Amino acid sequence: MKITRCLLILGLTLAIGACAKKDEPGGEGSTGGGFNAGLTEVVNPSTATGGTLKLASAHDVDSWDPTRSYVTAVYNLQRLYVRTLLTPDAKPGTDGLKLVPDLAAAAPTISADGLTYTFTLRDGIRFEDGSPITAKDVRHGIERLFAQEELSGGPTYLIDQLDQGQHYPGPWADSTGLRSISTPDDKTIAFRLAEPFADFPYLLAMGVAAPVPTAKDTGAKYGDKPVASGPYRFEAIEPGKKAVLVRNDAWDRATDTVRRALPDRIELVIGTDPNEIDRQLLDGTLDADAGQGGVQAATQPKILLDAALKARADEPTTGFVQYAAMSTAVPPFDNVHCRRAVQYAVDKTAVQTARGGPDAGGDIAGGMLPPGIPGHDPALDPFQSRAGKPQPAKAKEELAACGRPDGFDTVIAATDSPKAGKTAEAIQASLAAVGIKARIEASDPSLYARQVVGSPSNVHSKGYGLILSAWSADFPTGYGFFPTLVDGRLILPNGNNNYAELSDAAINDLIDRARATTDPAAGAKLWSQVDAAVMDTAAMLPLTYDKVLNYRNPRLTNVFVNQYYGMWDATALGVA
Repeated sequence: MKITRCLLILGLTLAIGACAKKDEPGGEGSTGGGFNAGLTEVVNPSTATGGTLKLASAHDVDSWDPTRSYVTAVYNLQRLYVRTLLTPDAKPGTDGLKLVPDLAAAAPTISADGLTYTFTLRDGIRFEDGSPITAKDVRHGIERLFAQEELSGGPTYLIDQLDQGQHYPGPWADSTGLRSISTPDDKTIAFRLAEPFADFPYLLAMGVAAPVPTAKDTGAKYGDKPVASGPYRFEAIEPGKKAVLVRNDAWDRATDTVRRALPDRIELVIGTDPNEIDRQLLDGTLDADAGQGGVQAATQPKILLDAALKARADEPTTGFVQYAAMSTAVPPFDNVHCRRAVQYAVDKTAVQTARGGPDAGGDIAGGMLPPGIPGHDPALDPFQSRAGKPQPAKAKEELAACGRPDGFDTVIAATDSPKAGKTAEAIQASLAAVGIKARIEASDPSLYARQVVGSPSNVHSKGYGLILSAWSADFPTGYGFFPTLVDGRLILPNGNNNYAELSDAAINDLIDRARATTDPAAGAKLWSQVDAAVMDTAAMLPLTYDKVLNYRNPRLTNVFVNQYYGMWDATALGVA
């Protein structure tokens, strides 16, 4: 651990600014802690480098390959080892929602017709082996996303925007490349869209747009040890056991205005029991839960009722909505009245309690679009569920209307995490009260989204009627939240996220209109209409707008919630 002047005079930092500039972590607006201080401030600011950041997770990541991951916590960790043309700023509050240049030297030049985005890369950016990162590496990283048969699982927005009828199969099947991307030299990359799309820069801040060197691309095995472009590289990856990141000596701090890169080493232990994670957090042997999914129910009162422990905790609204999708392709949920019966039957207060109550469990949801996303309508509540009380009489009316007056049997798909299990049990009990017998089938979270419920054929064969999941916006707009969940044109044979298999022409049309508008107010109104139309199908059962209670080890430095991810920014964390 290097003892720097910044650390030694930490108590004077706020007064004299000796360690950091204004608006940087450790600068003005920083604090030493307190309950929820990390929501808007930098807690324990420091520029001290060195030491080992110790993380743990109950389950493995879906993939370390940035093309294949679709988990917010992994997005957060990705920025330690990969860079993109643009990235969310590493700042607390609403500043963290802004995109800033990363591999790009500046914001893109946009043509007058709004169709062409041209970027110039920074000087001095390199992969871990010292080779320069070129425009062609960025292009290859994006083009490999199109090889969905080999590399499914990640978000496919860029396919929607860049394929433009080419039916590009990926770089291994077609070496000519995407016609919508040009790389006239090693420093320049340009994207040509078919129509204006104001959210396009957000797509280039996702891991699927990270550069990948063609010569070291091992295809489906790339996630075994991806090549680093960020400040850390992988020393070891043992699936299901651990991952270790160490400094990438080829990374030049002068080229990166976002990442702090304070620890020398980052160790992630995988497969730790959630209650054991809590114990290690409280005894100080662990710095943070990598997934930041919140402490367990038994630990919550220990923290909230102890002033000293509570001062070391943050309770962010994560941006996630917890929900259950009802598969419209699995009987009897192909009948809207059967779906409506579930909407009325579920006791959302019981679900909220199972997830930790109003504090750690979140607010009861009436619609799908979460607070903080333009278009969220707090009055949307078509099944009068925000009061939290089930309505069994209305549920039975709907059961009669769907021809199942005595109820029916179904299966609830869930992950085997404790909170998901308790959520499923609360829903199961609610449904049983109106005659719906639901069996719970739990799966490993690392396989759940891609293989278990992400495969419609598996959903059909297993008879999954209700699929528990959580979703947050991939970027902070309605387009960043909704299409992947409800656009019928995006139902995939593998890596599918439209679990309800909704294919509604009116919803698809609203999505197209909202996506095309460049007026934020008009766009927000259209996304509200999408939310209302989705709720009218009764195929999506919103449960809670998620909150979690996370405990920070007192030795953590530069702790703050990045609103883009709804969790502590991994790129800023250090250890004292």
